[in-house]
Amino acid sequence: MPHNLTISTSDIIHSLKLSCHIPAVVKAIASQSIIAETAQAAGITVTSEELQQEGDDLRLAKKLVKAKDTWAWLEKHHLSVDQFEELAYNNILARKLANHLFSHQLEKHFYEHQLDYVASITYEVVFEDRDLALEFFYALEEGEISFPEIARLYISEPEARRTYGYQGLRYRKDFRPEIAAAVFAAAPPQALKPITTLKGVHLIWVEEVIQPQLDEQLRQKIITELFADWLEQQIDRVKIVTQIDSDTNMRSQEELLEKI
Repeated sequence: MPHNLTISTSDIIHSLKLSCHIPAVVKAIASQSIIAETAQAAGITVTSEELQQEGDDLRLAKKLVKAKDTWAWLEKHHLSVDQFEELAYNNILARKLANHLFSHQLEKHFYEHQLDYVASITYEVVFEDRDLALEFFYALEEGEISFPEIARLYISEPEARRTYGYQGLRYRKDFRPEIAAAVFAAAPPQALKPITTLKGVHLIWVEEVIQPQLDEQLRQKIITELFADWLEQQIDRVKIVTQIDSDTNMRSQEELLEKI
């Protein structure tokens, strides 16, 4: 086994190809190009103060408390200081463009799609046997057993068992339609009659249904979603030409697909 290994740029590109990650990289490059071009046309700029704050926020998010931690992180990711600054700059530019494009649409979008932002807190155990799930459902209704007790008995995955099948805060779109209909019609705290899907028989405890409020967190969520949809549309309109191999001419993705 070799003690030293040299990995070249061509090795990295070859690995990206074999792992089928090239399309994601191309999409990310196209996205950044579209953001930069649109932001420039809109007259959006980034100040040095914003850049400093974003850099501080990035280091905080990545727990880079000491200078040596930052240098180690940069080395690990093969980034120079200038490239780290470019990363911060791109983050700010995308955020400012998203707000520029969609902040004025927030309230209208929120009220038109308010049901999509109703959230719930649920716990879940999935059974293979519907009769067993029904037995526990009726036992819950009679107060003969608690949901945590069922979870401890019938959830095999350790982490999920420790949290009693906790599913976290989820929106309507995060559930299968047949489950969403029951969850958001519940009067919590309440157990739902078992629901059968391809995954199994779901016994669900609805702890809370949370009506949406257009606070800052939800505002940013909506803007992010609208911006992501807009970016997808812009990418679909662009004919992307890639030039990766030195022994080939520039070929569009459409030309490559024709040869498969």
